[in-house]
Amino acid sequence: MTDTALSIPPTRKGGRNRHVRLAILIAKRLAFFAVAIFAVLSISFLLIALSPGDPARVIAGSLATAEQVDNIRAELGLDQPIPQRYFAYLSGIFTGDLGTSYFSKQPVITEIANRLPSTLELVLLSVGVAIVIGVLLGTVGGYFRGRWPESVSRGASSAFQAIPDFFFALLLILIFFFYLGLAPAPSGQLDILILPPDQVTGFVPIDALIAGDREAFQNALAHLVLPVITLGLVYAGYFAKITRSALAEAMQSQQVQFARASGLSEWRTLRYALVQIRSSILTYAGIIFASLFGGAAVVETIFSWNGMGQWALDGILRLDIPVIQGFVLVAGVITLLIYTLLDIVVAWLDPRISYGN
Repeated sequence: MTDTALSIPPTRKGGRNRHVRLAILIAKRLAFFAVAIFAVLSISFLLIALSPGDPARVIAGSLATAEQVDNIRAELGLDQPIPQRYFAYLSGIFTGDLGTSYFSKQPVITEIANRLPSTLELVLLSVGVAIVIGVLLGTVGGYFRGRWPESVSRGASSAFQAIPDFFFALLLILIFFFYLGLAPAPSGQLDILILPPDQVTGFVPIDALIAGDREAFQNALAHLVLPVITLGLVYAGYFAKITRSALAEAMQSQQVQFARASGLSEWRTLRYALVQIRSSILTYAGIIFASLFGGAAVVETIFSWNGMGQWALDGILRLDIPVIQGFVLVAGVITLLIYTLLDIVVAWLDPRISYGN
């Protein structure tokens, strides 16, 4: 029996209707995206503006006089009413001006452009590793439900979830750098003595390939190993858990029972079950990606990664308002974009999705 025997192709009219409903869903999600971005900007600005702490006092230092602090506050525009500052902030966003960092004196948009590729590179590879390991563990646990392989799968995924990412990172550095000498020092994306390639894409390994710098390329890959393994293994436990429970349920579904009754091989039957749960795995991947974009700040700091999370953490500690607002804007856009794309892709993959919601 062929694979197509287990699925009924949609009629031409049904296919057209589905495309129309999908187009309506896309239009609704894009409209919601615009409204949600405006809400994120407004709420984040208000919360930051009303938060305790005085950036002018931090910049001036504890020995500064009240007059010096007032002068700095006026220079930064912090003495203006909140509504005036709000509209100035919105107008700056629409013109591509996100302000200037209080401490580095660099445009926030420039700092974002320099750090965003580093975080995207780390998060994308980490989520990829987490999916591969987590889905593999979850598949073993879901398929061999009630037997010893499931116990091994549960034990491994529970161990990954129980270890904090910062502790796991320090443990890997201790073992593979200090004791075994197999990994490079946690000094960023390249060794200190290696010159970074000219920035083209912002992704160091790709830029090294473009520049033809083999040494920088290999060194960049070596620096990626420990932070990617750290985040990948920690979050693999979450993918293993969702895969194990979803697959165990899918293996009892009518589609799988029909596949077995039709005499299909066990491997093909398992493949049908995995196809049924792909939407759940994809949705979870999007959620983990969005959470890691800001949640990897501690790991970035440990490895001196100079990414968005580390940059935002430094900005929060120093009350660097333009940096905080810039990070919230980028994180909000990326998160909403991921969720919007997830809605569209999942609806396209699964005809059972209600397009009217």
